[in-house]
Amino acid sequence: MNARLNHAQPYALGLFRVVVGLLFAFHGASSIFGLFGNDATPAGTWPGWYAAVIELVGGALVLLGAGTRTAAFISSGSMAYAYFTVHQPEALLPIQNQGEGAAIFCWAFLLIVFTGPGAFALDQLFTSGRSGGASRGSGEERKEQPAPVAA
Repeated sequence: MNARLNHAQPYALGLFRVVVGLLFAFHGASSIFGLFGNDATPAGTWPGWYAAVIELVGGALVLLGAGTRTAAFISSGSMAYAYFTVHQPEALLPIQNQGEGAAIFCWAFLLIVFTGPGAFALDQLFTSGRSGGASRGSGEERKEQPAPVAA
């Protein structure tokens, strides 16, 4: 059973990334464009509008698996900031201060930072292209090329 679960791990991580990214992007879209029954946040207001942009763009990048670790890192930090500046001053625990969403998004994105994008990610297309090109030549060929000189 462990072998099957280990084999499925990249696919489970990929699906986790897609769902978390989609939910985060929806959250940002609802704040920026006033969708899903929410009022639009006025453009340029601090910190709400900027947080919504991070949510929309970061969520979309994580959803697609493009620049996944960087987008997840920024998104995680955004949610940590939201938790400690908006929710935590109200009460200590997330259940008391309505900060469950911020806390869960923060930790979910941090998990993605460390586990990577999993399956179904655009990142894999770019990495496989680079590693495929590098594997064609030997390491000795690369060592013979002179290093660029800084001016």
